[in-house]
Amino acid sequence: MSAIKLLNLALLSALSLPLVANDTTVPELALADNITLSGLSSGAYFAGQYHLAFAEQVDGVAMLAGGPVYCAQNSLGLALEHCFNKDSSQPDLSSINQYLQTQRDAAKLAPLSAIADDKVWIFHGSKDATVHPKLALALHKQYQLWVKPENIALINDRAFGHTFPTSAPYSDSCSLSETPFLAGCDYDAAGQLLTHLLGKLQSAGTTATGSLLQINQHQLSAAAKTTLAETGYLYVPQSCADGQPCRLHVSFHGCKQNAQSVGEAYVSGTGLNNYADSNNLVILYPQTTASSLNPFNPNACWDWWGYTGANYATKDGMQLQAVHQLVQALGR
Repeated sequence: MSAIKLLNLALLSALSLPLVANDTTVPELALADNITLSGLSSGAYFAGQYHLAFAEQVDGVAMLAGGPVYCAQNSLGLALEHCFNKDSSQPDLSSINQYLQTQRDAAKLAPLSAIADDKVWIFHGSKDATVHPKLALALHKQYQLWVKPENIALINDRAFGHTFPTSAPYSDSCSLSETPFLAGCDYDAAGQLLTHLLGKLQSAGTTATGSLLQINQHQLSAAAKTTLAETGYLYVPQSCADGQPCRLHVSFHGCKQNAQSVGEAYVSGTGLNNYADSNNLVILYPQTTASSLNPFNPNACWDWWGYTGANYATKDGMQLQAVHQLVQALGR
């Protein structure tokens, strides 16, 4: 289904429903209390941060092409040296984990007891030229300290680049690390990650039949006004719009992968929406915005190195608060 048809459906299905957002409205949703997360690249780093901050509400997290949580330690220099594409990268996990524990002790992160039973899915292409594949091993090692080993899946044996792999037939772009960071790889990452996080699923539909809504993030979240785009996206299957019980999955785009950069490629092309229709899942796609000054974020990345402030990886972090407020607004 084309993006235009999806937006037309969104407008039609939104009539007479509360909570005005942009040109559409958000249906009243019967969402479960707990959510799941996924993210690519900076979205993977951010998904890990959200998980540790609000684990009481999170049942599982999938991280594609990312590294250990708090890898950059509030330093762009450390981020460039140890969290990107250098073979010499060696994040200081001891120092990182000590900081995270200090934040837990101060109630700025969720307690470890809230994380232990969660599901974790880590994916990294072996040809990733943007974030070095060895960083997935560091992330895996980190999570082994917190989560039951049988709950963690590590997939790092696929010859893919820095991309979100889809079930479409393999294409040359699958081995590349370039925009829109979404490629046909004959690998269903959406289905794999959702199955690990949620258990056995109904098969995905061949096309997405729900509504892709544009939502006003600034209206729904006071904290979003500073570093998030005004417009975000919400995929709502018809069953969920009709009031059936549904679960919320939050998917974080990567750098240069927000709607201002790639249009609706990410929010329509990962395959998550196809599974949403057949499994009563609502998918939230929060959107960052690019900025060249204060904060310096020209590639519209999620904050995983500290451009919004030193507390970016805790419950006090501006972007973490913004997304948490969006989640709370949808679930009320």
